[in-house]
Amino acid sequence: MTKSRSAEIGVFGGSGFYEFLDEVTHVPVHTPYGPPSAPPSVGDMQGRSVAFLPRHGVNHELPPHRVNYKANLWAMRELGVRRIIGPCAAGSLQPDVHPGDFVLCDQLVDRTWGRGDTFFDGGVVGHVGFADPYCPDLRAALGDAAAGLGITVHRSGTVVVVQGPRFSTRAESQWYRSAGWDVINMTQYPEAFLARELGMCYAAVALVTDYDTGVEGDDGVEPVSMDAVFEVLRQNVDRTRSLLFAAVPGLSASPPCDCAAAAPPFIAGSPDG
Repeated sequence: MTKSRSAEIGVFGGSGFYEFLDEVTHVPVHTPYGPPSAPPSVGDMQGRSVAFLPRHGVNHELPPHRVNYKANLWAMRELGVRRIIGPCAAGSLQPDVHPGDFVLCDQLVDRTWGRGDTFFDGGVVGHVGFADPYCPDLRAALGDAAAGLGITVHRSGTVVVVQGPRFSTRAESQWYRSAGWDVINMTQYPEAFLARELGMCYAAVALVTDYDTGVEGDDGVEPVSMDAVFEVLRQNVDRTRSLLFAAVPGLSASPPCDCAAAAPPFIAGSPDG
């Protein structure tokens, strides 16, 4: 694979975030799991080769339960990516986590169903630890970059991942809130876990777009709506880009974390599996 067709760092674009770098090469990648959401685009960021892939497609044509997460992760890995940042939209479950805040999740609760969520789907059996779903080194770098930019950032938080595309009922949202979880999202699982199976570092940057339904009753809190969500996304996509431009160039080329050690040797050793 030539340098122009390879990358060391990957970024998944979320809702409202469909383009990233200006001068890129679009790289068609074929995977054993079908086509990814879009051909990854590879470009340079201050000397670091970065691949970008919008998880919902270039026109947001893929709802969260129809995203081919396995193809997306495999495509990144085929390009040589070993560290991934996954910006995503999220609703707040807590009154002190406000729309416009960023949350760097450190824990995840899966409430999805029926999604292709493992590469060990027959023929070979593998069991991968997921006690700590997110890379601590990436989280720290993103947190420092956000603080330097004056972005309000929560350096930890638990995301509950729901199936979508519907929003929660009041009862569901109140349940999630009472459990102490911080934000709600529709795409972090299985994306984060598939990265772990491949031995890739992964960090979520959750942009809080709204208060979830169960937070109603606090002053100024209104029910979630797609119009409100996309308005916050439009207002904050430039801040997301700024955060990535501040964090990515300084990422360690030799991560001090244990993320790569999670992958079985026959996966970790070669992009060809």
